[in-house]
Amino acid sequence: MSDKSTIYIFLDAETQPIATTTTPVSFELDTRKLTDGEHVLKIVSKDPTGKEGIRKIPFVVRNGPAIAVEGIKENAVVDGVLPLMVNAYGKGDQKSFLIAGSETPQSIPAWVWVVIISFIGWAMYYLIRYFEHP
Repeated sequence: MSDKSTIYIFLDAETQPIATTTTPVSFELDTRKLTDGEHVLKIVSKDPTGKEGIRKIPFVVRNGPAIAVEGIKENAVVDGVLPLMVNAYGKGDQKSFLIAGSETPQSIPAWVWVVIISFIGWAMYYLIRYFEHP
């Protein structure tokens, strides 16, 4: 009898494991063969005495083009006309990066405006105080 644990690796709700091996194991999961969306990797370990341990790891595959939307958030309550900006871009392959269209333009965050207005207010105060002295 082997003194190593046996590992069964399942993907989603499949009844047949995608791999069966003994520990320790190192493998690569090729997500290019999976559909985009939520998946679960289930690893079942059986030790030499027959006891089982299970670990489920949920993950999300996003091999397709990334989609960025500005102007609405998930589960938002909205009314009226919404100006939306949608950008979708692919990553290319693992050896080259597509630069064209890979950046999504965004509006300036509110905290940047607060910092700019605060700096201008401080500068005006400093200038007024500087010119008041004889």
